[in-house]
Amino acid sequence: MNPDASPELRQKLEEYWGLNDPIPVQYWKWVKRVAVGDFGISFSTDRRPVAEKIRQALPITLLLNAMSLFLIMLLSIPIGIYSATNPYTFGDRAATVFVFLGFAMPTFWLALLCMMLFGVELGWLPISGLKSLDYESMSWLGQIADRARHLVLPVGIASLTSLAGLSRYMRSSMLEVVRQDYITTARAKGLSERAVIYRHALRNALLPVVTILGLSIPGLIGGSVIFETIFAIPGMGRLFYDGVMQRDYMVVMGVLVMGAVLTLLGNLLADLMYAVVDPRLRK
Repeated sequence: MNPDASPELRQKLEEYWGLNDPIPVQYWKWVKRVAVGDFGISFSTDRRPVAEKIRQALPITLLLNAMSLFLIMLLSIPIGIYSATNPYTFGDRAATVFVFLGFAMPTFWLALLCMMLFGVELGWLPISGLKSLDYESMSWLGQIADRARHLVLPVGIASLTSLAGLSRYMRSSMLEVVRQDYITTARAKGLSERAVIYRHALRNALLPVVTILGLSIPGLIGGSVIFETIFAIPGMGRLFYDGVMQRDYMVVMGVLVMGAVLTLLGNLLADLMYAVVDPRLRK
């Protein structure tokens, strides 16, 4: 990073970090270290192990993404069911407008607007970090409330785009299911509309949604780079951004590996949810 570094110093640094080795040799050394959980030492001035940085940042990102997924499922499934069971009504059209706005609105732009409105103009919510400066002097109830206030904006904004898309997928899937013959038979037997929708139609309608939900997990992890940087949250996204800005390749590679692992775990979670939604798949 120092433009005044002498050629001799550059050569010594290349030898120290092994950057003068052929690319396949560098990659093989890196793979052997990663296999035992060693992501190397950070290039930054703190000279900390990358694995230690990831251990500190990973729980924060997992918490944010778990809360976002919970909020997405909590809101998108009822919205999709309502739109499917009340098609072309005012509520369905309002949900459609909401979906288009959710798809079209850039996350970083919405985050900045919310920070200006709720944080600067109204002063209702904090706009950075995970806790206030006087956090340690608060009671345990005050600490919980302070954490919750700090999470409102990042979790809400992280959920918006996926919420809009998933509610639309839920609507389409439910519309297809309620037209099946077994749903007509259930209604002919005299079952209430609530029993028909929630006992017979919902599980089958959830199968495509579970697939989309599993595929949305990588998007949430990638989106962490945006909102963790904007809200100054010390998670994996912020760690990755700082690593790129500082050309800290060890950190960048470590975060990318963890992102790949979380993506695979997300797909595994989707497969396990199939068995929960459809008991026939457990056999």
